[in-house]
Amino acid sequence: MNLYSRLNLLVYLILIKVKHKMKKIIALLLVVSLLSCEEIVNEPNISNETITLLAPANDTTLEKGKTISFNWVYLGDSLNYHLQVATPTFAQASQIKLDTVVNVNQFSIDSLSANSYEWRVKGVNFAYETEYTINGFVVE
Repeated sequence: MNLYSRLNLLVYLILIKVKHKMKKIIALLLVVSLLSCEEIVNEPNISNETITLLAPANDTTLEKGKTISFNWVYLGDSLNYHLQVATPTFAQASQIKLDTVVNVNQFSIDSLSANSYEWRVKGVNFAYETEYTINGFVVE
């Protein structure tokens, strides 16, 4: 066998070995991706949990021009919270004054004009979310 034939055989054998390793790499990537999906499926179900709102308490009257702090009880399996404020109510909203997502259990805004408001919060993780919990307040 001449040198050229030997080189061709060597290249062929290397390609077969690389192809076999690529199959192993592809199989490994497939397993890793399935494990990642498994983690999403195993996300804690928070859909039956309830967010407890602390402040402003329901039917509270607040002073116009003051900072308003929204606070609620931390929900361990919630990664984020969706906070909204509407006037006068969500059922009859003439304006959504605040619509934000935060990863802590509090949020402050500078002030709101004199009016009736409702605020609500729901907890969210990668796979589930709670129902909104709603409180009302008045700014005078």
